[in-house]
Amino acid sequence: MMAQGFDSAKYIELQTKAILNRMDSFGGKLYLEVGGKIFDDLHASRILPGFLPDNKIRMLATMKDRLEAIVCVSCNDIQKSKERGDLGVTYDIECLRMIEQYQSYGIKTGNVVLTMYTGQPAADKFREILKEKGINSYLHYPIHGYPENTDLIVSDNGYGKNDYVETTMPVVLVTAPGPGSGKMAVALSQVYQDNRKGIKSGYAKFETFPVWNLPLYHPVNLAYEAATVDLEDINLIDPFHLAAHGITAINYNRDVETFPVLKALFEKIFGETPYQSPTDMGVNHVGFCICNEGVVKEASEREIVRRYYRTYCDKLAGKLGDGAVRRMDTVMKQANVTPDAFPLYKCVREAASEYSKAIAGIELSDGTIVLGKRSTDLTAVSAAILNALKVMGGIDKEKDIVLRDIIKPVQDMRTQILGNENTMLRADEMMLALAISASKDELAKKALDQIGKLNGCDIHCSVTQYPQDLSILRKLGMNVTCEPVLQTRLMLNH
Repeated sequence: MMAQGFDSAKYIELQTKAILNRMDSFGGKLYLEVGGKIFDDLHASRILPGFLPDNKIRMLATMKDRLEAIVCVSCNDIQKSKERGDLGVTYDIECLRMIEQYQSYGIKTGNVVLTMYTGQPAADKFREILKEKGINSYLHYPIHGYPENTDLIVSDNGYGKNDYVETTMPVVLVTAPGPGSGKMAVALSQVYQDNRKGIKSGYAKFETFPVWNLPLYHPVNLAYEAATVDLEDINLIDPFHLAAHGITAINYNRDVETFPVLKALFEKIFGETPYQSPTDMGVNHVGFCICNEGVVKEASEREIVRRYYRTYCDKLAGKLGDGAVRRMDTVMKQANVTPDAFPLYKCVREAASEYSKAIAGIELSDGTIVLGKRSTDLTAVSAAILNALKVMGGIDKEKDIVLRDIIKPVQDMRTQILGNENTMLRADEMMLALAISASKDELAKKALDQIGKLNGCDIHCSVTQYPQDLSILRKLGMNVTCEPVLQTRLMLNH
């Protein structure tokens, strides 16, 4: 297993203390905009071994007696059924899921702000669903000239026109299913209206990446840039922080570009700005909790390569343009890393070239690489999983662990009933066949008992994968990458 590179206990302690200190500095009430994912932060857990995917919510749960949450979602995103890419659920459904998760941690919630409301029918329908579930909803409206038109924004016809969310806790999390949901505008609208009501409150950002006190080209920060090539986020030195404090700090282009406007907004709301730089706005102690630089560096470089493959596959699928590919290539050069730095990718490419058929490879937790080839019975992914289970279970590689009398009916269903042209079992079909075999065969049961050990393993494929296989691999907790080669192309050529 990869050694620990991040101290989660220290992070929870430092981040909690910093949030409470920030709350006190504003006189007792703080609207805390959460950057990135508050649940299931798999990116952070991959590049910071030791950072648990639920670290943020676990930390916030320690403050649950002083904290409540607002969930924001853009009506435009609801109208076009925008999905959270890693989970494949629409933003409105993710809002409901987030509320359930907050409640499961004992955190008060039940308020949803629908931003950019202009009468979208899907937003109206979602409000009805929220009402049926006993969840309060509030409307925020577009402001002409936002964010430059500060005179209009900070007025009764700007922030003052929005619905006010009644809150009772001293710390109010402002969260969303994804980017572009209007979290900052919601937080500042609340601060403005509090100020009009004589309530002292302030604003801050709960940041994770980029890490302000790591170097600009540190692999952790480059991994963040690699993960956001589609958003055109670029890390840079915060010039406002350097000028105000004489300290080099890393931020990203959007916050740096908008800070002069935010500063003007703060001055209109508070009379003076509480922050001298965008870095000042953030509460981020990630950099202080790295306990093994070498481990974190290697993990981040692995993630950059994973993002490299994802970018090229998304380009092949028409999801990204040439600009994203160029940005990804630049990140790879800045990190001075290539896929050949890791044996898994090289092994898969060499095997695919040798056998001229689809290959999948899995790197186990001890570094062992297990390959699988496409056959008449199994896809390459299915074969690789079965071979990996045999290795982890100490089972002879020549032994069949999925019984033939179970494979055959599944193949017949594929071809004769569902109309598929081939008899290869996809990963989900193979897993079901293995589970049934395990009820009859001891070796199959022994193999199935190893399945949890695939969690966190990398799997690389010589061709792109269909959604069904990608879904099962992600449910197994595996990190999936593919060469940007279409399956159909390889099958036609061979």
